[in-house]
Amino acid sequence: MVKFVLAMTRQQKRLVLLLLDLSCVALAFTASTVIQFSTLRPAAILASNWPLVPPLMAVALGLSLVLGTADVRLKHYDLAAAERTALFAAILAVASATLAALGALGLPAGFHVIFGLVFLALAAGGRIGLLHVLLAIYRQSAEVTRVLIYGAGRTGMALAAALRSRADILPVAFVDDNATLRGLIVAGLPVFSGPHLPRVIEQYNVRRVLLAMPSLSVHKQSLLSRRLARLGLEVQTLPSFAQLIGDDALVDKLEPAPTSALLNRKGLHNELADGGDGYRGAAVMVTGAGGSIGLELCRQVIACRPRKLVMFELSEVALYTAGMELRVLTEGLGIELVSVLGSVGDGQLVERVLKDHAVDAVLHAAAYKHVPLVEGNARVGVVNNALATHVLVQKVRAARVRRFVLVSSDKAVRPTSVMGATKRMAELTVQGQTSSPGRTIFSIVRFGNVLGSSGSVIPLFQEQIAAGGPVTLTHDAITRYFMTIQEAARLVLIAGSLARGGEVFVLDMGEPVRIRDLARRVIEASGYTVRDRANPDGDIEIVVTGLRPGEKLHEELMIGSGGGSTAHPKILSLIEPRLSELELAAALRDLREAVEAGDETMIGTALRRWVPGYAPAGAGPVPAGEAGGLGAVIAE
Repeated sequence: MVKFVLAMTRQQKRLVLLLLDLSCVALAFTASTVIQFSTLRPAAILASNWPLVPPLMAVALGLSLVLGTADVRLKHYDLAAAERTALFAAILAVASATLAALGALGLPAGFHVIFGLVFLALAAGGRIGLLHVLLAIYRQSAEVTRVLIYGAGRTGMALAAALRSRADILPVAFVDDNATLRGLIVAGLPVFSGPHLPRVIEQYNVRRVLLAMPSLSVHKQSLLSRRLARLGLEVQTLPSFAQLIGDDALVDKLEPAPTSALLNRKGLHNELADGGDGYRGAAVMVTGAGGSIGLELCRQVIACRPRKLVMFELSEVALYTAGMELRVLTEGLGIELVSVLGSVGDGQLVERVLKDHAVDAVLHAAAYKHVPLVEGNARVGVVNNALATHVLVQKVRAARVRRFVLVSSDKAVRPTSVMGATKRMAELTVQGQTSSPGRTIFSIVRFGNVLGSSGSVIPLFQEQIAAGGPVTLTHDAITRYFMTIQEAARLVLIAGSLARGGEVFVLDMGEPVRIRDLARRVIEASGYTVRDRANPDGDIEIVVTGLRPGEKLHEELMIGSGGGSTAHPKILSLIEPRLSELELAAALRDLREAVEAGDETMIGTALRRWVPGYAPAGAGPVPAGEAGGLGAVIAE
């Protein structure tokens, strides 16, 4: 039945509504006779007045064509369409009176008024009845996608109106947590509250929900998406309302909510303990608190109920934005929020903050991480990633902070870029603190690319797709390890609770992902097809542009092979080679001298000398007599 309805052309549907109007003329004439003459046996009266019906049908046909009542789709039958039907009925009543007078039929004036009113009721009611019949059929059919709209505000109503033009998508109800809307009919759809979702899903046989609440923060939308996904729903979301008023179709702006689905692996959240005991009631400082990972760390630390959260951030805009969101999350929890604007390389500032707020744990996420940018600005990369980390760990050690966790990158393993080399230098600095006794437990967490972080590949692909393509790859065979921001932040918290001193923690993330395959999945998840030799009529092309300066074809997570197990099967603990105290001091001295001289060549030489495995593309060997670090130790 649904296939038959969907297969009908617009002209066929128009003919059905025309026949409905014509049949309503005969039915209204009969009903008006019964009402006007108060009889259940109107045959004699109808026989004498029936010649009036064919002319009225001809008038109705003309009015339908002129007023376009048969052109209004059932799902668009709103107040404006009802007013058009009322005008149709009024003109038809006047035509009835005129034709009756010309034919000297002697029908009373009240008959024509009743005729018009009954016709209006039958024409409007018939359309509403047909709509409900079709909706009932659609609800039981696999041919039509039934969706819930989460959010009955302006965006939700605009989305419901846009979906009415689609034959393959049927909005069946709103879900909204606003108690004042519960039980109301909004834009023709019933509104249910969030707690009733399981019943609504079963009642309407729904498998997809559309989030139409763009005012929610990204984090809250993510939490809501995960809660809906646990109910077995496919979740899609909309951008902000300001983006919905452009020329593009509203429905085309729907996008998949959970980027983790693009990994083609099961999420690891349930595999990891919460690791929150070490932060409950503590004063925790997060550096780089306005960045993607730093902000997610702040959110998850808040869930652990610390006494105080110190947000340390270099960017004023990022710190302000993070503070606005986190103040909403901490409302009523009794958690003190402190915003500190500055660099972790400012020793006096770091010392004062650690002392004034009696910090118990430091999560160090502040770093410059974009490979091409740091490659072209090596001096700043060394200052921020390596030397500033050394200043921070020295002050943390002096302040007797209980725990320090460095957030590192897989690019630090056998690096080919300045960014990777500076992150490896930061690792060596942290590892070097374990050679001397102290109260602070130092550890490192190393992971791959983070989905959804600033500058990451998926947002870039989505922007390129929105612009019509092409999607760009730096190499056809390039691969990367991926994890979600939530997984990365959770791992950092767990590492802080598991560490005994000097460990490098990595997450078992399965096999690396081929970026070409990821690009294809992002294109298909956006509703498009890939244009290539096999499909020359596709929508979006994938173009290879060549590796960027410092970029590796394949990343690694471990310098050596294997790793020790921990209390969690998905987390490995590594004890890796490190510099001696003298070597570390010499390395930091060389880097400082190179930075002070502002000499990029000296910086590159110092990094190649002291960072084991650093092999920048196109760089020659370290000058004779200057080789140092672990290589020199082994050679001796």
